[in-house]
Amino acid sequence: MRSLVGLVAVVIAASLYLYSLSLYLPAAPRRRPAEAGHPDTAETERPHDGAEGASRLKFPSDLEELRELAELLQFYKTEHTGYVLLLFCSAYLYKQSFAIPGSSFLNILAGAIFGPYHGLLLACVLTTVGSTMCYLLSQAFGKRYIVNLFPDKVSKLQRKVEENQDCLFFFLLFLRFFPMTPNWFLNMSAPIVNIPITFFFCSVFIGLLPYNFICVQTGVMLSEVSSLDDLFSWERLLQLLAIACMALMPGALIRRYSQRRLKSQNGLISDKKAQ
Repeated sequence: MRSLVGLVAVVIAASLYLYSLSLYLPAAPRRRPAEAGHPDTAETERPHDGAEGASRLKFPSDLEELRELAELLQFYKTEHTGYVLLLFCSAYLYKQSFAIPGSSFLNILAGAIFGPYHGLLLACVLTTVGSTMCYLLSQAFGKRYIVNLFPDKVSKLQRKVEENQDCLFFFLLFLRFFPMTPNWFLNMSAPIVNIPITFFFCSVFIGLLPYNFICVQTGVMLSEVSSLDDLFSWERLLQLLAIACMALMPGALIRRYSQRRLKSQNGLISDKKAQ
């Protein structure tokens, strides 16, 4: 009971912090005045009211909401970069720490707001830190509840971890590249099946790099694309092909290494039996 109360207290405190952060939205940045002879410019460049902007700060649930949120945060980022960065990091860590679905939307948002390089670095760091916070929360408060809720899944993962103890890090990478187990469940159950936090931390950063890369690049294209014709241009198609190849390469290498490792282990076992 004490662990449940502690978890609820952490969730409430984090929710209040994130809510208060969204309320203290800075004043909208100033835009240049409308040029003479272009009366419609004033309408398109009119700063958003603070209350109106705060009401639009919510987790996106579809592509349209994602595009609107990206435009709003890009608007504020021109003069309030620190606030936008703090708000984005806080929202991302909130989702990851409490295993709330929808991190792909935030990865796309990172690419749309911060660009391909800073967005990818930010997504990788926040994914790793947030997953580690989920690991620690599960270790501190949730072990008994997770075992009671998912007994079969936990026992199956426990067996797999014990079978791959000699190459545990590569096994964790394999699970991240080819998610037979959902990432949120792996984050929560990792301390229960005795996965060391160092292995966990590094496997998340490396293993989710291709996924984060794809999402961030999608966000970059989302901020640049204005019509379907732009999306299906030869330049965009070649970019998508390059992204797919780069994302599949690490997974192919891990799979090949795993197969070689298994073959060598089988050879050692057969040699021992022959002796």
